[in-house]
Amino acid sequence: MPIIDNAVYVAGQRIRNPENLEQTFEHMQENHGMAWIGLLRPTPEEIHQVAAEFSLHPLAVEDALSGHQRAKIERYGNILFTVLRPARYVDATETVEFGELHLFVGPDFVVTIRHADVPDLATVRRNLERQPELLAKGPEAVLAAILDEVVDEYAPVVEGLLTDVDEIEDALFGNTGAELTRRIYDLSREVIHFQRAAEPLTEMLEGLLRGADKYALDLELQRSLRNVLDHVIRVTDKLAAMRSILENALAVNATLVTHRQTDTALAQSEQVKKISGWAAILFGPTLVGTIYGMNFTHMPELDWVWGYPIALICMAATSVALWLVFKARRWM
Repeated sequence: MPIIDNAVYVAGQRIRNPENLEQTFEHMQENHGMAWIGLLRPTPEEIHQVAAEFSLHPLAVEDALSGHQRAKIERYGNILFTVLRPARYVDATETVEFGELHLFVGPDFVVTIRHADVPDLATVRRNLERQPELLAKGPEAVLAAILDEVVDEYAPVVEGLLTDVDEIEDALFGNTGAELTRRIYDLSREVIHFQRAAEPLTEMLEGLLRGADKYALDLELQRSLRNVLDHVIRVTDKLAAMRSILENALAVNATLVTHRQTDTALAQSEQVKKISGWAAILFGPTLVGTIYGMNFTHMPELDWVWGYPIALICMAATSVALWLVFKARRWM
């Protein structure tokens, strides 16, 4: 079984490192302690083994098996089933990677099932073990610490997204086009996915605090949960602001692209007008010259002394008249 860490605690102190679940359960019973089992990408059979050992509710086990759950918290008797969506910002691709973390929190045990490398629960465990008075408060202390870690890891993700938003704002009026539109769309999608991961935490934490008196939640843990709630609210507020900015940026970019296309069309139209105007101006002399270039025997103008000068004058007059007309209409 992919057990990352398996320990039994009494009064906040680690007393046993069981080699398997059977030993964990035995040490819990013998010492009236709390077990904390960390699993990484377990198989369905391994999850069923944990479920049988700790009498986990079938519906919660089904959710843990299916994966791809939204962030939520549900109570099954005296066991809390929690789904969290940790996140990590990837600088190389300017994207956000989301993990999935399942927690079963019972009266005397915590089972964590990770489907990604984040969050770093080993750090959470070490921090709690350095505070035995806090760890002694039971499984709820572990839940509060993990919630705090997940939300703290949201901070660099928010900063990364804010940097991307700033870059888009700087590029907006200098580089409009399909590439920028695609980047704005992709970033908007990342922000929306992040909102779906973070926003449910507000309701989850508020629900835990509402039930604090009913389930005798320690006062210090209540303070910790309120602190986490404050951080979540700040994260969701920033995400909402970013989403609004990106929606506006997408609209502005579309407007700028439309204006650029309109300006290009107008410029092309002006060129067409000028070309058409010169073609019309040259048509008059061409017509006269074509007529006089015909090789017919009986053409009265051939023997007329003034025929050639008058033909030239007609050509020039036609061209000048057309030029004046087009100039008045701003075609030239």
